[in-house]
Amino acid sequence: MRRTTSVILLLANAAALVLGIWIVLDLVGAHQDKAVVSWFHSAADWLAAWSRGLFSVSSHVGQVLLDYGLPALVYLLIGNLLTRSRVLR
Repeated sequence: MRRTTSVILLLANAAALVLGIWIVLDLVGAHQDKAVVSWFHSAADWLAAWSRGLFSVSSHVGQVLLDYGLPALVYLLIGNLLTRSRVLR
């Protein structure tokens, strides 16, 4: 049981980390033609597919934070809730 909670928490944290790294890369203007940047962009797009465009704001910074920051927070929240509920059982 402990292994399952560790895996869930690891996956949730990894997803949030990938999204966080993409937010930083995008906001600092990293070149998307580089392989590493392109990988983070593709992974973040896949992880945030359900939330991108959910809200619309006029600034690029705000849009990036909503499109990718919101799912990062959701993954962290769900991962922590699932692991805590499993630990309490």
